[in-house]
Amino acid sequence: MSSLVHRTSSEKQAGPLPSKEAGTDVSAGSDIVIHAAEPWGDDHTQRKLRPRHIQLIGIAGTIGTALFVNIGRGLLAGGPASLFIAYTLWCPVVMCISLCMSEMATYLPVSSPFIRFAGRFVDEAFGVAAGYNFFIFQASLVPYEITVCNLVIRYWTDAIPVWAVCLIFLTLYAALNYFNVSFYGEAEFWLSIGKVLLIVGLILYTFIVMVGGNPKHDAFGFRYWKNPGSFTTLYRDGDTGRFLGFLYCLVQAAFAVAGPEYVSMCAGEAENPRRVLPRAYRSIFWRLTSFFMLGSLAVGILVPYNDEKLAAAYDESASGAAASPFVRSMDRLGVPVLPHIVNFLILTSAFSAGNSTLYCATRSLYGLALEGKAPRALATCSRAGVPYWCVTVVFCISQLAWLQVSHSANVVLTWFVSLVTASQLINFCVIAYTYTRFKKACAAQGIARESLPYKAPFQPFAAWFALCCCAVVVIIGGWSIFIDDNFTVPDFLFQYMMLFVFPVVFFGWKLLRKSKWLDPAEVDLTTGVRAIEEYTAACEAPRAARTKFGRILDKAFLV
Repeated sequence: MSSLVHRTSSEKQAGPLPSKEAGTDVSAGSDIVIHAAEPWGDDHTQRKLRPRHIQLIGIAGTIGTALFVNIGRGLLAGGPASLFIAYTLWCPVVMCISLCMSEMATYLPVSSPFIRFAGRFVDEAFGVAAGYNFFIFQASLVPYEITVCNLVIRYWTDAIPVWAVCLIFLTLYAALNYFNVSFYGEAEFWLSIGKVLLIVGLILYTFIVMVGGNPKHDAFGFRYWKNPGSFTTLYRDGDTGRFLGFLYCLVQAAFAVAGPEYVSMCAGEAENPRRVLPRAYRSIFWRLTSFFMLGSLAVGILVPYNDEKLAAAYDESASGAAASPFVRSMDRLGVPVLPHIVNFLILTSAFSAGNSTLYCATRSLYGLALEGKAPRALATCSRAGVPYWCVTVVFCISQLAWLQVSHSANVVLTWFVSLVTASQLINFCVIAYTYTRFKKACAAQGIARESLPYKAPFQPFAAWFALCCCAVVVIIGGWSIFIDDNFTVPDFLFQYMMLFVFPVVFFGWKLLRKSKWLDPAEVDLTTGVRAIEEYTAACEAPRAARTKFGRILDKAFLV
């Protein structure tokens, strides 16, 4: 789908744009606004996300509760060395996915880009399966984050009933997502700043306390790597058990490390995307290396893998037990006040992550509706550009958070993690393979990569490397249910359900619509490109912020 260029009244007098892909109306003042064109009426999202919003929304998607809370599970299962090695090995895989997405989304920045690219560059049925896979993945993460919020709150008290936690967070999510998208962007901007300050602060905290800057004046350094040790065993003794512990950490890293898809989902609502998106994608590598690799290293330094209270927080949702290994380390060292501050910031991080996933889920469903792959009514937007019916559908799925009322938070958390891990890996496979088809289509149609707005390095090797890694991990992801007597039908379904859903949707759509696998020479690489090129030329100079403080923020984020 194309984008519409909206021009000033003076420009409009010069006559209509020659392309059918572009449309015009009068915009206030001299501001230029671009909308993502939709196939039905005037309903559309609007390009209101500023560059600073885009860059930090990428951070909001990258840094979440998996880094602050769930990472402790990997420490308990594999030990500090396994945890650090697993995260270090997985970061380059996600970087390769980012390279794939950056080149395609910068060339054609539309709503729900990788979902629509899958159908446009590969096969219509492939795009439908990818879209519903990503929608289920993101929609399931909303109740997951609410469950984490409940787990974090229990550090202070268990007096707040679970139903109250669910009600409060669901209400806040509704307030942020039913109104203007700029509300979402601004909220995520400030919440993301909090995340960055938090992880930077925790890394600095780790260095300070490990050299003796703590109430006990204990310069413990890498003590816990020696006692109880760098590796621990899982299910088996010896090297086999240590390998299984590492495998657990690797699958957890595959769940935890994300980012490219969150930047991509903003492509259709970003101001001047061809200028903004490459910067956001390039910065992902530095976020991954600094935040995830150093974060996993810090966790292994701060807490031993045999800490009983940390295990109790996960296994029993014990009141007063810190679910975050960072907070647990502060309790171990007797640090006053700071544990409560950090726990509160982790709570805001969990809230932010849920907000991001709700946004992505609504936009993925919206993208399916735009392409006629979901009910037409879901493509309807409010005057503020919010696809409110899509928000409503995702909000209904978010009610799964109420499962905590009748089950422990730990059980519900495990359900959601099992459900979405394979889905995320399938999503990465889709992005990588779609890129290979995009590259072949460019070559077949005589479009030189040097002429693209952004040319990603290491291609196509990066795409094939990421595709192979993700395919292997998605297959072995549920290995633990085949150990000893762990196998149960519910566990198997939660682990591998998405591996069955994807081909069912794919082949079902092919039978229903008789879609065909596209030849590279037939792939549509032109629709919508002229409109975005005209828009990019028209807004060469970024729109200035209205307030002095806003201009300072824009400069800080290299606008």
